[in-house]
Amino acid sequence: MTHNSKPPLYEMNPLGRFSDRASDYVKYRPSYPAAAIDKILEGLGEPSQLIAADIGAGTGIASRLLAERGIRVLAIEPNAEMRQAAKTHDLVEFKAGSSETINLPDRSIDLITCFQSFHWFNPVLSLPEFRRILKPGGRLAVVWNLRDRSDPLTLGYTQIAKSGSQNHPAEKRDRAIDPLQASFDFTDVRSCDFANRQDVDLTGLIGRATSASYIPKSGPQLEKVISDLTELYEAHCGDRTFVSLVYKTRVYLANVANN
Repeated sequence: MTHNSKPPLYEMNPLGRFSDRASDYVKYRPSYPAAAIDKILEGLGEPSQLIAADIGAGTGIASRLLAERGIRVLAIEPNAEMRQAAKTHDLVEFKAGSSETINLPDRSIDLITCFQSFHWFNPVLSLPEFRRILKPGGRLAVVWNLRDRSDPLTLGYTQIAKSGSQNHPAEKRDRAIDPLQASFDFTDVRSCDFANRQDVDLTGLIGRATSASYIPKSGPQLEKVISDLTELYEAHCGDRTFVSLVYKTRVYLANVANN
């Protein structure tokens, strides 16, 4: 590691860093478009016959989307505060666990999903664990909501988030998928993008920022973020009470390698 390099994200307290963000996460994080869920499930068969493990499930935003399709979902989340803040669903069962130690039986899962979480995992330990619990023919889906910088407001938000986080590496994920693409545990890695947007008022815009673990929760940096976001909102809201953050929901799919 060079003097100026930063450690990988999985060494930057991924377990504890969201403990004080759970309520903001529930209220202010964007969801995922139906078309993205359709793509993840394409060809897997009758949803009611499937068992999915949602790894790094957070407060269960994506877990519930899968459950609404009739899938039984085991939401694996190491952070107790996030599990406790989650809304319940009859088909979602939250379990303590991590991407490295999932505590599920071998070949017991049809689908693994990682929504907005894969960049926090140690891929050397996590990908073999994913392969272990997937059934033959099982699928892995890695999903991120990527901010669309061609949209002026979303670009402004991104610049404020980068500055407020002092260019935290979690703001840059373009290489996070590389370990999956190079893995011997999975094959046929492919991706597709889906349009997504999040309509927020000023409170929601600020809450979206503070739900990120790398934005300060107090002090001058937070005050600067709030001031800059207020200015951004007022410049774009016009006669509306909301503005829209624009995303590309990127879905990576991979098949478990044959044993």
